[in-house]
Amino acid sequence: MLRITPAIILNDDDLVYDYIRSSGPGGQNINKVATGVQLRFDMLNTAALSQEVKGRLKKLSGSRLSNSGVLIIEAKRFRSQEQNRLDAETRLVALIHKALEQPRERRPTRPSTSSMIKRIEAKKRHGQVKRLRQTNLD
Repeated sequence: MLRITPAIILNDDDLVYDYIRSSGPGGQNINKVATGVQLRFDMLNTAALSQEVKGRLKKLSGSRLSNSGVLIIEAKRFRSQEQNRLDAETRLVALIHKALEQPRERRPTRPSTSSMIKRIEAKKRHGQVKRLRQTNLD
């Protein structure tokens, strides 16, 4: 069981841990022990998240999301399996927290009068420079 917020708790059925051999530190031990962790979270079939949050999580997850809707997080940073498991869980919690935040609504704005005047003046100066570069062959 993984607690995201006091109201959102992920069941153990939603999370699947696969242990893999990882690259990085570990010396000769790296060839013998599977310390890397692949955390698989079945995002589409979980009841813990609303459809709105699932949609934002889908956008945030990018290439970590498989075609079947499973979010895959790999953790190979540490030498121990337990630390890598905690790292993967922490990254999943952070990603879900980010998806829980509702994006601010964009308010369309207009350019100020002074900025429009500056833009027109810059265009006139640029046109003047180009006119001065022309040679009259008449």
